[in-house]
Amino acid sequence: MFSVFRQICEQVLRIPPEPEPPPGDETKTQIFRASPNYFKYLLAMWVVKTVAPLLFLSVFMIGPVIALLFDKSKGAAAGLTVVLVLEGVVVSFVLVARVFALALVRLDFEKRWYVVTDRSLRVRAGIVLVREATVTFANIQNISISQGPIQRMLGIADLRVDTAGGGGVTHQKQGTYNLHTVFFRGVDNANAIKELMQQRLRLLKDSGLGDHEELTTQPTVAVSQSLLAALRQVKAEAASLREAASRRAQQLS
Repeated sequence: MFSVFRQICEQVLRIPPEPEPPPGDETKTQIFRASPNYFKYLLAMWVVKTVAPLLFLSVFMIGPVIALLFDKSKGAAAGLTVVLVLEGVVVSFVLVARVFALALVRLDFEKRWYVVTDRSLRVRAGIVLVREATVTFANIQNISISQGPIQRMLGIADLRVDTAGGGGVTHQKQGTYNLHTVFFRGVDNANAIKELMQQRLRLLKDSGLGDHEELTTQPTVAVSQSLLAALRQVKAEAASLREAASRRAQQLS
């Protein structure tokens, strides 16, 4: 049943079956997935979001039923039947909606990709609202790991990557999605992924491809000193010519 649902979603929503790697050396490309424990975490959140509305509906619906049960009037039985039918329809609708949400939760887990090459990384998440971001290592400013109490119990964590422009208080956002921050959510090897990124950042800097300031600082200083020396020489020669011209003018006068 779920495989049919997956195929329909892939066709209708145009979800690629496999992740597409970002630019970089394919031999060094590594694909990471969220941990199976992250799916358990999503299931726990689904249970909470399912039980809460059902409890609310139960409390809200039990009052009219009790009132009609103790009502001895002639229309009480018919009213009770109508109320039970309406409540059954509402509960059935909620259950169908939550089962559909469960299918989306599983599909979202399966279609969550984290791809790292030697030059960039790509993160893709979402089914209905797809969020995909590609970040080059040259633009990465900070890599951090966060882990809540439930995540700590499950042995998973979130890896956060901040890019250029994302370190300030005000972020450019699309809806609630920060365009300067990407997350590797629910991974069980966050430290290993972080170390891999840091190694590739160091390789880029060593090869002169990562730190733009590092590349431009020394050549700029060297050129400026050379230009300054040339300007001083021109100034000295101009002063000598002006002095010689002044002496020549005095001789002619």
